[in-house]
Amino acid sequence: MTQLIIPAIMSGGAGTRLWPLSTEAHPKQFHALGGGTESLFVETVRRLSGAHDGFAFADPIVLCNASHRDLVARELAGANINASAIVLEPMGRNTAAAGAMAAALGATNAPDALVLLAPADHLVKDAAAFHAAIARAAPFARKCIVTFGIEPTGPATVYGYIKRGAALSDGVFAVESFHEKPDLSLAQRYLGEGGYSWNSGMFLFSPQVLLNEFAQAADIRDATFAALTSARRDGVFVQPDADAFARIPSKPLDIAVMEKTSRAAIAPCSIGWADIGSWDELWRLTPRDADGFAVLGPAAAADVSKMSAAGVKALAIEGDELVVVAAPNGLLVIPRSVALNVDAKMSLAAKL
Repeated sequence: MTQLIIPAIMSGGAGTRLWPLSTEAHPKQFHALGGGTESLFVETVRRLSGAHDGFAFADPIVLCNASHRDLVARELAGANINASAIVLEPMGRNTAAAGAMAAALGATNAPDALVLLAPADHLVKDAAAFHAAIARAAPFARKCIVTFGIEPTGPATVYGYIKRGAALSDGVFAVESFHEKPDLSLAQRYLGEGGYSWNSGMFLFSPQVLLNEFAQAADIRDATFAALTSARRDGVFVQPDADAFARIPSKPLDIAVMEKTSRAAIAPCSIGWADIGSWDELWRLTPRDADGFAVLGPAAAADVSKMSAAGVKALAIEGDELVVVAAPNGLLVIPRSVALNVDAKMSLAAKL
């Protein structure tokens, strides 16, 4: 029997760390990054569509910022994919609210289906390996909330980690513990010990199981239900009342549910995954030209050992290890070495 899986695609982020290319009006998920020719959003909806070995994807649920209504509709139309629902969030309320909303809609639309909650702005270069991981995880998602752990390729300090416990089957494990983003020495220790995965923020679950496991965060679940019940509907668009939506507590799903439940499981996988959370990471993922430069968009480089650029035409001369980004709404020039540590300043710049 083929298992039906409803993709629930979270597209609410602003991606301010990639300013000036990524802005609140046109965030990173709607740009082609990491060497692809289509936006990360379109790559995600294509990856989570079609029939595969043992399962098939249903039409997706998209959870996005209300201001991106037309942008999401155009992206879906361009990909020739229909959504079962597009939830227009009046403001951000983090991933626990998104999970509760997706579970509630999934339980109503197809109660026997599973839901795959996934961000719209992640890069997955090996879709076949991801589909294989989903097939491994699906039998356990009837009773567990399965997260997809990324096999580390180095001691990253920008991701949370998950330690796996007892094996449930070949390639699926109970979760022993969740860990916040570590410093370098702790990340190196995790790699040395083994059994740790990066936390991808993707979850596969039965809607009813997730809703039941919200028992210790019932305020989030109940407030989400209230916002959904009072929402206005226009075809596939679901527009929650702003006041009701604002009453939903803002917490990550990891903290609200996954760190408390006894039903957490993990399917470790190597799928060519990246969060693309900084210009430094994008530099590592972008193909090099003949001179060894990482260039996005119309740009030229001279006497620069490493350079990234996007948007309008840009020229960098006599620099070293620079990130140069020229976009219609701003110009950014920073050393690549500090590109991971400018979150607060980048958020401020995005408001210029």
